[in-house]
Amino acid sequence: MDLVGYDEGQQLLASRSLAVSAAFEGSAEIAAARDMARAFLASVQAVHGLPVSERAMGTVQLVVSELVTNVHRYAPGPCLLTLEINEGAAVEVTVWDSSTTLPLIMGPDPTRIGQHGLELVMAMCRSFAVHREPVGKRIQTTIVLADDPGGDAAGSQVI
Repeated sequence: MDLVGYDEGQQLLASRSLAVSAAFEGSAEIAAARDMARAFLASVQAVHGLPVSERAMGTVQLVVSELVTNVHRYAPGPCLLTLEINEGAAVEVTVWDSSTTLPLIMGPDPTRIGQHGLELVMAMCRSFAVHREPVGKRIQTTIVLADDPGGDAAGSQVI
């Protein structure tokens, strides 16, 4: 895996940019996107010494899976997935696709069967945003890497 934008200069770790990007197309690549996320976070922890909680590892993989699955279902063509560490404390997950149709974000409804993916993503992430692009759209989420010392999950929102 190549770390795009990795600077081996004498900057502090928190100010360096650690990122990885890949294009995915087709349902078989959803698992590859999850694998990329897991490998990237494992590298961030093992090589760069940033703490990554088990909760963060699982949350990032779930968010990547949900967002890439949505592209596969609702947008033609490939998607671009980028994972980037922000200020050494959070990972920003960005998914771009070529569809101009913005996602329909439904409120919580325990009687609805299916279509809870974005609802879950929004509940687990510190931030969630959708941006229109000249071609397509970009969805960005931010997930805190380490839990609070008291054991509370960091960055989660109450649904």
